[in-house]
Parts: sequence; structure tokens; C-alpha cells
Amino acid sequence: MSQALERIVVPILALLASAVLFGLLLAIYAQVDPLEAFALMYQGAFGSWFSWQNTLTRAAPLILTALCTALPARLGLVIIGNEGALVAGGVAAAAAGVAVASAPPLVVQVTMALAAMAVGGAWIALAGGLRQWRGVNETISSLLLTYIAIALMNHFVEGPLRDPSSLNKPSTFPIGDANMLGTIPGTDVHWGLVYGIVACLAIYVFQRFTTWGFAMEVIGGNPKTARMMGLDVGRYVLLACAAGGAAAGLAGMVEVAAVHGRANASLAVGYGYSGILVAFLARHHPLAIVPVAILLGGIGASGGLLQRRLDLPDAAVVVLQGIIFVAILASETFYGRLWKPKAAA
Repeated sequence: MSQALERIVVPILALLASAVLFGLLLAIYAQVDPLEAFALMYQGAFGSWFSWQNTLTRAAPLILTALCTALPARLGLVIIGNEGALVAGGVAAAAAGVAVASAPPLVVQVTMALAAMAVGGAWIALAGGLRQWRGVNETISSLLLTYIAIALMNHFVEGPLRDPSSLNKPSTFPIGDANMLGTIPGTDVHWGLVYGIVACLAIYVFQRFTTWGFAMEVIGGNPKTARMMGLDVGRYVLLACAAGGAAAGLAGMVEVAAVHGRANASLAVGYGYSGILVAFLARHHPLAIVPVAILLGGIGASGGLLQRRLDLPDAAVVVLQGIIFVAILASETFYGRLWKPKAAA
């Protein structure tokens, strides 16, 4: 019970501390009333149906990219290459969509999803493989792979896959309006939100009720003991990394098929980096990722309102996200200390 309470109380305290610090920055450096700023943030994120739809649309890729960090974390790995897997998956989805654009829309969408998940999964599995068999730190390698993915995206959208008509902003050929994902009936929120929620539910069931999920927990607790028990640690590492990368790659496909209609530099807008924060704030729990992603999506959606009403930079909410991330990392030291078992008399 104490551990369960800590997993709830500690992140909440970290969020409150972040809000206080951000409020002080607004009051001292921007000469802005913090209470007014937070009221506007709430209004921009959750104050109306339009705000809710904007928030949920932004939360969809955050849910999927958060899984890229949360799944390998089950084995004790720290993967932060979410942005790279999203970008690589988005480019692969766009290329696959253009290649089969004349097929029925469902076939095109499934082909795009499979291509994005395969490329995104392979991208993060490479970081896992380097860790397992070459001893390369997975945090560093996955981050460096992100820069390589962005460079490759720039190469393809400005070279082999470029649409000659995209003059101001180099992009791939469009997949066609008929092949777009569309929105959930009665809303302006695309189906990527449903994909993310279903993925979180499926992963929770997998981790909680299967022997593979239990084996991953054993490996995360003590890899040496897992090897003594006969578990193939390398295979599980590759599986977790590939699954996480596939989720981030699917986020790239959703951005192409539901938002942009093609691949271009708009894929690399930071959803992958924000997904890292979502995963840490949710303590890598698949079910907790959904509400946390909605919260962070709401913070991102409120940036425009702060800019219009208080003349703050649109990036002010990015500063808040950075403060939250530092606070979450610092709060790790409090786990196991808030509620200590009483010593026996």
C-alpha cells in the first residue's frame, strides 16, 4: 500500500513543485500574474470542447511515443530515442502510402502502419542490440540515432522522395485525401488517440497476465538472476525495444496519415521528447500514460493562449515541461522514504 501511495503522491508533489517554480519565473522575470497564467492554461487545455479536442489531438502521439521509453524500462533500459523512431516511422509510412496509393484506403492505411512499425521497431531494436552485445549505453545510442533519423528524413524529403511541387517546404508526395485516417465521429480528434489507448491496454494485459511480462519484470529486477534461471535476456531486450520503437513508429504514421498527409520537417516537432517526460511521470505504467499524456497535451495546447493574452513566448510551456522533467528526476530520491515501515518493538 505504501508503494502504491508513493507512486501517486510523489509525482503529484513534483508537479506542484514545478508549478510553484514556474509561477515564480513568470512573476519575477515576465512580470505576469501566475494565477492568471495558470487560469489561462486551464482554459486553453480543458476550458471548452474545442480546447479538449486540441488537447486530445496533441495527446495521441504522446501516448504512443511514451511507450517507446516505458516498455524497455521494464527491463531496466533507459531509451530516449522516441523522436527518431517517430520520424523514421513517419517517413516509412509516407513512402509506403505513396507506393500503394491506388489500393483501397484500408489497405493503404494498414500498409503504412506496418511499414512505420517495422522501421520504428528496428530503429530502437538497434539501440537495444548495441547495449546487449556491444556494451554501448542505450541512452546515448538511442539519442544519437534520433539525430541520424532526422538527417535521413531531410535527405529523403529533399531528395529521392521529394514532391517537385513542394517548393517552400520540401515534402514527400501526398498519400491522397482518400487515404487519410479521418476523425472519431462527432469530434475533430483523429483515430491516433484510439490507437494509443488500445496499445496501452494491450501492453498492460501483456505485462500483467503473461509469462513473457513476468519474465521481463524478472530481468529488470536482476539480469544475472534471470540468466541463471535460463531466460534469454538478449531476446527479451530486443523484443521490448522493438515493441517500443514500433509504438513510436506508429505515432509517425498517425502524424502522416491523420495530420500532414505527407512526410516533412513537421514530423520532428518534439512529440518524441515529450513522450519521454510522459513515460517518467507515469512511472512507466501503461495505464497511467494515458492521463499523463492528456495533461502534457493540455499544457502544450495552452501555449498559444498564453502568447495571445499575456504576450508570453509560445515556448513558455516548453520551459514548464523542462521544469517538470527535472522535478520528476529529482523526486526519485523520495521513493522508499515517505512511508518507512515501523520497527518491531
